[in-house]
Amino acid sequence: MIALNSPGTLLASASDDRQVRIWRFSDQRTIAIFTRTDPVYCITFSMDGKHILSGGYNKMISKWAVPSSGYILRDQPSGDVLRGDTSREQVADNILAIDISARNACITGDLSTAGRLLTKEINDDNNDYISYANRSFVMARKADWDHALDDALKAMSIQPSLMGCISKGIALCGKRQFQNAMKAFDLGFLFVDANLKKTHLLLLIKAIALFNAHEHEEAILRVQDLATTCPNVDILACQIVEAYLHVQLGLNVLNGVDGVCHSEAADHLTHAVNTIRFSSMSAIHSKYDVFLVLFGWDLMSLWETVHQNQCQALFRAGRLQEAFKAYRYMMDTADEATKAHCLDWSTAFKRDCSIHYTAGGDDALAAGNYDEAIELYSAVIDLDFATDTIFANRSKARSGKMLWDDALIDVEKVIELNPSSYIGYQLKHAVLHGAHRYDEAIEVFKSMLFKLENASHTQTQNLRQQYINPSEVDVAVQGTIKAQLDDAPHRLLNTFTGRLCDREVQISTFKTSKEYKELSSSSLLVHADLRKERIKDVVETYFRCVTLSNRWEGKEPLLYDIKDKVVDELEAVGGITKLQSFCKTARAAGYRWGWIDSCCIDQANNVELQKSLNSMFTWYRTSALTMVYLSDVPPSSKPGALTRSVWNTRGWTVPEFLAPKVIRFYQSDWTPYLDDQSPNHKQSVAIMQELEDATGIDAQTFVAFRPGMMNAREKLQWASTRVTTVEEDIAYSLFGIFGVQLPILYGEKRQNALGRLLQEIVAVSGDITALDWVGTSSEFNSCLPAHITSYETSPYTLPPISEDEMQRSVSSLQDTVVVDSLERLRAPRFDHRRLHLPCIVFPITEIRRRSTEHEESYFTYAVKADGLRDLQITTEDKLSQFTRGRPARRSFLLVRPWDRRLFELPDHGEDTESVDDDDDDFALPESPGEQGPLDSELGERAMRLIVRLGQPFSAFLLVQQRSGEYKRIASDHDIITQVQEVDSVHGMMDVRTLEIL
Repeated sequence: MIALNSPGTLLASASDDRQVRIWRFSDQRTIAIFTRTDPVYCITFSMDGKHILSGGYNKMISKWAVPSSGYILRDQPSGDVLRGDTSREQVADNILAIDISARNACITGDLSTAGRLLTKEINDDNNDYISYANRSFVMARKADWDHALDDALKAMSIQPSLMGCISKGIALCGKRQFQNAMKAFDLGFLFVDANLKKTHLLLLIKAIALFNAHEHEEAILRVQDLATTCPNVDILACQIVEAYLHVQLGLNVLNGVDGVCHSEAADHLTHAVNTIRFSSMSAIHSKYDVFLVLFGWDLMSLWETVHQNQCQALFRAGRLQEAFKAYRYMMDTADEATKAHCLDWSTAFKRDCSIHYTAGGDDALAAGNYDEAIELYSAVIDLDFATDTIFANRSKARSGKMLWDDALIDVEKVIELNPSSYIGYQLKHAVLHGAHRYDEAIEVFKSMLFKLENASHTQTQNLRQQYINPSEVDVAVQGTIKAQLDDAPHRLLNTFTGRLCDREVQISTFKTSKEYKELSSSSLLVHADLRKERIKDVVETYFRCVTLSNRWEGKEPLLYDIKDKVVDELEAVGGITKLQSFCKTARAAGYRWGWIDSCCIDQANNVELQKSLNSMFTWYRTSALTMVYLSDVPPSSKPGALTRSVWNTRGWTVPEFLAPKVIRFYQSDWTPYLDDQSPNHKQSVAIMQELEDATGIDAQTFVAFRPGMMNAREKLQWASTRVTTVEEDIAYSLFGIFGVQLPILYGEKRQNALGRLLQEIVAVSGDITALDWVGTSSEFNSCLPAHITSYETSPYTLPPISEDEMQRSVSSLQDTVVVDSLERLRAPRFDHRRLHLPCIVFPITEIRRRSTEHEESYFTYAVKADGLRDLQITTEDKLSQFTRGRPARRSFLLVRPWDRRLFELPDHGEDTESVDDDDDDFALPESPGEQGPLDSELGERAMRLIVRLGQPFSAFLLVQQRSGEYKRIASDHDIITQVQEVDSVHGMMDVRTLEIL
């Protein structure tokens, strides 16, 4: 629709945008724009041409003054004839109408200019309610609430309108008159013409006004309710408003307006980021410019503002990992223009983050929080601020998580960034070592040494002294292996492969194992002392050996039966089954090496056999575990089965259960005896008690046994009831128990083998208790028994003397003269099977035969000797009878072998060295006539000796040979006798060293 004024100089037009425009023909400029709130139906000029009138849908006539002929609408291009030259523009779906210059001033924040322009419009037309409403908006933005309310009320008084209602509501909110403000906003709904977009926009403006009046929660809740409950709502507008409100809250907290709490600010800003997930804001800026005019919002830079401040808030809150993720998301979604615009901010933010991430990563690495350290170091790297140190530290963290491939990538980067440094090679060695790539690790270590040796700084070169060459480690390992295997069997069964391996193969297997390579690599960086311990531990663990104690039954597999074969592949018959089960059980327990006497010794090689039998006790002693296989003890046996086992009758089993420190007993099905799953049955009270009952050996001895010659007579008694298949083995099986090394001479017969052992015991230790036996004399020497069973009977023990009784006896001997002949006695010794025995001699003066029931096999004699009480002796030998008046051709003696223990000297413990004849530090005092009363401690000890010599003792019966030597005549019982008078001991003391055949 158009209308022409009477002079024909002005043209008025109306269109469906509810605007009426007036333009001038002379210069083709728009001189006025008027806006209706409803569709325009007609327009016309007044009769005098001073006003323009329009009618519309609301059946009301609107009248506006026509500008003077010289008026020019500013900021309009002359070429825009109809649509561009507007004095007022509609904003946001015709909800606002404002002069474009004032609008631009509002958008740019030049509120003074906007106010001046609007004041001029009011001055030009005092009834311009729109200008009053617009000026109210400007006053509200200045927080000048009184003037804002005045203008709003003026606008409403001139003509009620939507803009008037909005301006009034905003002003009342500013004055915190919320109830009246809500009424004003609600009145505005009368002017939206049932337009949903205007309605929704009014609701959003209402919420924003509340927010600006510090009703934050209420405002945000209204926006959220609008978005979720209203049909056909402008979701985008709701998101923009909600996001902006959260931004305002976040910035208020971040800038200290509502108290500084960076984490709270970060939460608000994160909410805003999650609400607007688009980076281009130009379209939104123009579409929702109502928020720019009314509230001064900057929608153009909203996306950039919210993301930058979210990153800063998270960073300041110490939520570094979230800050990095937020920054990375911002950069990934921003367009190139945005990235370019925030380049300076981005650089500064990355620098600050890198510093804090590095410090946090270092702390996490030190605390062992490897996941956190990796994430923080990765953030620094992604921020393009990484150094070789950062990559090195992330490599350490990744190594801590055993992410070896990733850690290796990092160390390669360290070497790339700093190729002249040894650090990268040191780290690479550690990573390759952790990844079990030991050969590569050693080669890298060599490269590290090269870097150190060729470093430009002396201080760095000196670091070379901390490390050793791999070849030096190899030498140390070789030495440890040799020391370890010196006490190990020459041949062992590899329980993992089932093959018999000699010493060379054992070492070769170790050198190809991961244990050896790991040891070679790990020892390169360790201090010398720790390196020795580490090498020792690894070698000992790898070469741990399990020994088997068992009873030979039937055909046992020998060396040639399994040599160059795989045990598990052999036919499971006889002893092979036992061998296979042994390997399986040892392997299941984690032991690589096993030893069993039947097949790990070359029985046909005398040299090897002799060395093996002499070393066997040591092998059992140093084994990690000894398995005792009880073939005659069925599964699930009750206590007592071990006691009854035939294993307990065999000679070789004595050292096999005494020597080991760790032992386990297995039933016929290779399950633990009594289902005892403990690692060491020597710690089992029940099992050790059974073993004590079966052997007569104190249970504590099983646990604490040490080889040696102390208590020789007791040890001989342990073996006295044992049997062996080969007669000499009864002696050979005891070599280790006594700690002796003697030739193994199969075929020498039992008496000779036992004689050599006993000879060694007496000669080395000086212990004459081995001469205390009953039975038959040995052909080796008449003072030694022919068989081990002669020790089955417990030896005669001197009756105890109480200390009171001893003191009374000593007091009665104060005037006794002590001869010093005992002082000159030497220790007993053997020379070519002849025993040189120091003893106290009592000549026999009479032997008379007595009638007994068993005269055919034994003879009983009444015997008298000088200084001794009369006694009877029973023997297999037929003795010549004689009396003092009719003496015998050969002299007979009763002798008391000299026992150094009678001196009551301190016990210095086990002594396996040869007895020194001059090592006796005891000397009897001389006679009182030469030295005075015996009141010293030495004299006291001498008197105590006399008392002990007066006690009953076990005597030997000797008969002199034609060549002057003596032979012992064996008796079926101990020959127990006693001196007639204690105080006469010194008068009858005949002390000699006799040579006994």
